[in-house]
Amino acid sequence: MQKRTNEVTMKGNPVTLLGPKLKVGDSAPDFTVSDMALKPVKLSDFKGKVKIINAVPSVDTSVCNAQVHHFNVEAAKLKDIVIFSVSVDLPFALNRYCAAEGIDAVKVTSDYKDLDFGQKYGVVIEELRLLSRAVFVIDKNDKIVYVEYVKEVATEPDYEKALAAAKAC
Repeated sequence: MQKRTNEVTMKGNPVTLLGPKLKVGDSAPDFTVSDMALKPVKLSDFKGKVKIINAVPSVDTSVCNAQVHHFNVEAAKLKDIVIFSVSVDLPFALNRYCAAEGIDAVKVTSDYKDLDFGQKYGVVIEELRLLSRAVFVIDKNDKIVYVEYVKEVATEPDYEKALAAAKAC
């Protein structure tokens, strides 16, 4: 497994990311995560659609909560774009979170089981077994058209750039 250092910090402290650093133009790796009912969800289930993948460490933190809420509002407005939120929070906790917070337009998923998404997209924080904050936009042909590995995990991503990339597909 590839290890990457000096790319991301968490509260100012460097962390090690596991997996490749994906870039614009790469083919989006297929992955399997779990939905809130513990059923598998694959990227390939959404072939032919534009996809935004919103990776967060945990919905139980204020920044992640704000990020999921922001994308939930946007997802309600976008008809042909699928927005995923992926964390390693357990599906049971995600179900409770979505019910309490009114999250209903984003596909909230968990990578708790195998870290399949996290390892393929290079966002697993080795020291914590959490996902680093990142946003990926994937076009209808499963090519990556936008990537942001957020440099400081405790800050929000650039929503406008990600959304503009998705709308341009």
